[in-house]
Amino acid sequence: MAFDEELASRIRGALMGQAEFTEKKMFGGLAFLIGGNMAVSASGHGGMLLRADPAASDELCSHPGIELAVMRGRPMDGWLRVSPEAIASDEDLQRWVRIGVDYAGSLPAK
Repeated sequence: MAFDEELASRIRGALMGQAEFTEKKMFGGLAFLIGGNMAVSASGHGGMLLRADPAASDELCSHPGIELAVMRGRPMDGWLRVSPEAIASDEDLQRWVRIGVDYAGSLPAK
């Protein structure tokens, strides 16, 4: 499945003015990187893939439409799937993008 171009455009818009970012195709989607670290991605599986503080995974997954990403059959703390419904409004998208940007920006630049 190809990533959602409209979602990628919305993410790009949400990032404008927040942080300097680069784009890279990865994980079957279009990732947005801060300092070389992935913050968010328009996922090839639909919705958004979000990178967050692993210690915050349980709390973040308590929100509707948010769940741990499963990679190679294993749930991954700090990697979250965000359903399209959870980011339907620009305000919701901005909130989740900010979480990814803040976490990626806290990591050493690559």
